[in-house]
Amino acid sequence: MSTPQAPSMHTHGYITDKDKYLNRLKRIEGQARGISKMVDEEQYCIDILTQISALKSALEAVAVGLLDDHLKHCVLDAAKTGGDDTEITIKIKEASDAIARLVRS
Repeated sequence: MSTPQAPSMHTHGYITDKDKYLNRLKRIEGQARGISKMVDEEQYCIDILTQISALKSALEAVAVGLLDDHLKHCVLDAAKTGGDDTEITIKIKEASDAIARLVRS
């Protein structure tokens, strides 16, 4: 469950690459459907596991890209605007928490 974010006058860091992310996510969606079809067709276990590994790698690539955008845009913007240390600390904590979630998964 995600926590609601306060409305912001800033755009998200990924906005310039939004189409790229959407295309990658559509491909990932297709991969997931393909894996379901493989199971339905009772294909060889190792082949299914190989596809699951590819799907996981694709999702991780999206996650790393979004994290990179967060650092380059959101965290850097908070530092540049000269906002209080609280805003910068929050943005850095968000990034650290996201990294921790990615490492655990």
